[in-house]
Amino acid sequence: MKKSRTLAALAIASTMLIGLVGCSNGGQTNTDATVAPGGSGSAGSGSSELNVMLETPVQSLDPQQATDGTSFEVIANFMDGLMQMDADGQAVNALAETYELSDDGLTYTFHIRKDANWSNGEPVTAADFVFAWQRAVDPQVASEYSYMLSDIGQIKNAAEIIAGTKDKSELGVTAVDEKTLKVELNVPVSYFLSLMYFPTYYPINQAFFESCGDTFATSPQTVLSNGAFILDSYEPAATAFHFVKNENYYDAAKVQLSGLNYQVIQDSQQALMSYQTGALDITLVNGEQVDQVKDDPEFVTIGAGYLWYVAPNVDAVPALANLNIRYALTMAINREAIATDVLKDGSAPTYTAVPMDFAAGPDGSDFAENQTRYADVCSYDTAKAVEYWQAGLKELGITELTLDMKVDADDAPQKVAQVLKEQWETTLPGLTVTLTVEPKKQRVQDLQDGNFELGLTRWGPDYADPMTYLGMWITGNNNNYGLWSNAEYDALIADCTTGSVCTDAVARWARLYEAEKIAMDEAVIFPLYTQCNAEMMSSKVKGIEFHPVAINRVYKNAVKSE
Repeated sequence: MKKSRTLAALAIASTMLIGLVGCSNGGQTNTDATVAPGGSGSAGSGSSELNVMLETPVQSLDPQQATDGTSFEVIANFMDGLMQMDADGQAVNALAETYELSDDGLTYTFHIRKDANWSNGEPVTAADFVFAWQRAVDPQVASEYSYMLSDIGQIKNAAEIIAGTKDKSELGVTAVDEKTLKVELNVPVSYFLSLMYFPTYYPINQAFFESCGDTFATSPQTVLSNGAFILDSYEPAATAFHFVKNENYYDAAKVQLSGLNYQVIQDSQQALMSYQTGALDITLVNGEQVDQVKDDPEFVTIGAGYLWYVAPNVDAVPALANLNIRYALTMAINREAIATDVLKDGSAPTYTAVPMDFAAGPDGSDFAENQTRYADVCSYDTAKAVEYWQAGLKELGITELTLDMKVDADDAPQKVAQVLKEQWETTLPGLTVTLTVEPKKQRVQDLQDGNFELGLTRWGPDYADPMTYLGMWITGNNNNYGLWSNAEYDALIADCTTGSVCTDAVARWARLYEAEKIAMDEAVIFPLYTQCNAEMMSSKVKGIEFHPVAINRVYKNAVKSE
């Protein structure tokens, strides 16, 4: 999950596979555990607060500017879109009580609930959606997720507005009346309803937004809720913040929690200690901690949906422009050891550009089921790695090389980075790897700006189709960090989105494999593992919904008992 700007998408709907390889109950609503670490409240009373650990700070509370999974989760606590996900990840009505789709598949008409209101008492209207969506595609706003309306959602005129050739008022979205929203598409988009629960599509009350000026979405006073909870304590870069139940929420009867109490704890040992003292109801664990708690009935592993990978800067670093050097680096990685010996959380070694158990094809099979598909260019083979390394050094006319890798300040990425450094330096003679540890926001900025050599990063899917990954590496994409460019790859992606195979599911799937093969053959990324989250979760807590796509954790139906 982050940004992409130039992807054009008409992806055929695919069945979301809930959970990931090695995860015991990934993607499911949690049901039972047996040992309670502490807490308060009574079952079904609505009097209990859920104490939640976050491993990274919130980057933004602005639904049209947020780009990371943590921010999306937090925004979804206090805002709804036209649709929500149910426990199985399917789109269900939220602010939209009903909708109609035209026979040609090009026009949606949404009827907004009469009892949908903002927390200031004003009704949620069709005009709120028009304002928010126009803002999302406005070049002056420069939303990193504007592509969700143009290339993915295929909303009429969105691409032209983003390119600056049409005014935002020409976006194909109209307030027919106060509670009726009409949306016009360029082409039928079979997964369009699932996009409606993505935060970029959330509404904004224009009068409230304008009253906030530049402070919008930076404090409890500058955010407006239409969702299950109301933010009542927050400041930018906060290490703790708080929500209370929104008693005026249209679905308030289903919300049993009295509030949410978030704590940002980047040190995993500190987080586990907080859980053990009862200060947290749910927390991540990793590495050696998993060995300590794996037999505890409250230990669970849950599919997180993220693909972790190393991005090489092929544009700005001459050594990394050399394909043999890139092959050497990816073939020297022992992914199994990273997943099994370092993370220990059920994460699965990954050797493809699209992760496993994420998108199903026309025949129902997992797109990435065959993890040996690209074994000749992505596997653990130290002998081949050395051959590639020596060939690359010879081509470059050097005998040694120093590379720097940008790494998040979080606990798990730092552990993985240390192991990568050790594996590379042990296998490849003459290589020195330095690690630059940065806060996530700075690391992302550096990768986007091309200010890096190697970057340890991740991507979480925004929708259940391989294009959410493969679209990253087309020319000019904002997430194509190394500025790799391949005309054949671009043409294949275009063919799968708005071209000749965009409505032929079988042919499209074949083209997607062709595109993935080019990316892997060119070693555009070094895939590492598909993330599972190993967590401790109190047996007092039930009903949290976990999803590998879009909003990873949903608390609306959670219950915490004594």
